Amino acid sequence: MATNPHKVVKKAVFPVAGLGTRFLPATKAQPKEMLPIVDKPLIQYAVEEAYAAGIRHMIFVTGRNKRAIEDHFDTAYELENELEANGKRELLNLVRSVHPDDMNCSFVRQPRSLGLGHAVLCAEHLVGHEPFAVLLADDLMIGPTGGQAVLAQMTAAFTRWGTSLLAVQEVPQDQVKRYGIVAGEVVSGVENGRLTRVSQIVEKPSPENAPSRMGVAGRYVLTPGVFDQIRAQPRGAGGEIQLTDGIAGLLSTEIVHAFQYEGKRYDCGSKEGFLEATVELALQHPEVGAAFREKLKTLDLS
Repeated sequence: MATNPHKVVKKAVFPVAGLGTRFLPATKAQPKEMLPIVDKPLIQYAVEEAYAAGIRHMIFVTGRNKRAIEDHFDTAYELENELEANGKRELLNLVRSVHPDDMNCSFVRQPRSLGLGHAVLCAEHLVGHEPFAVLLADDLMIGPTGGQAVLAQMTAAFTRWGTSLLAVQEVPQDQVKRYGIVAGEVVSGVENGRLTRVSQIVEKPSPENAPSRMGVAGRYVLTPGVFDQIRAQPRGAGGEIQLTDGIAGLLSTEIVHAFQYEGKRYDCGSKEGFLEATVELALQHPEVGAAFREKLKTLDLS
């Protein structure tokens, strides 16, 4: 059976124009998305996740002082020539793997910091009338051992359902004010109740006004109808154009589902989450994991 082209996600948008103020002074002169977890920058984890989901067109919505992201996904001729001349084939292959030959990268500027919804809208002319993914590099998502990456789970679900999908996880009541919170009815017949038809989505509600504890994580698969909704929305929380408000508007014209993914999310927009990701991924790293584990055993954590 032929695949419906309207249910195939070919493009991913990465909003990377933020200032990263929570990591100052480290982010004074470098993008927060280029901060490394062990030996790989956050943005590369997100791009590799999109690539694993079959996406080949990566769209970066950047801002001033974000040239390092463009350079990272560009060809480093001098470095490659040096590695090749010295016979360092393994490192050469590693450098070239950052941008596979079949991957296309586009870059567009977000001229003003007007919110996530505005950043997504900046990519509209590159997305066109196609479904697309949005990945927030601050959220480092790791799929289950031996299983699919989180975005691959979502694109597979999109192929089946054809609706906008929001990755969600249950969050503590006192943390709902940090998330977009969704409520709705669980779709029957879907394994482990992983799919919910969204009836309400609220950006960063107070704990007493939150409709549930299901928080939106930094992964979305959206239909192009969301662009019109973002344009129609007034500025929301924080005086910004919120993607959450655009999705709320989409509920009046389309079905939107919340998707409970399998895997783990690290909130690398916070210092605690960044450190947690660094330690846990270092322990799994094939080169340094074993030695690092032994080193940790010698630490006095009292």
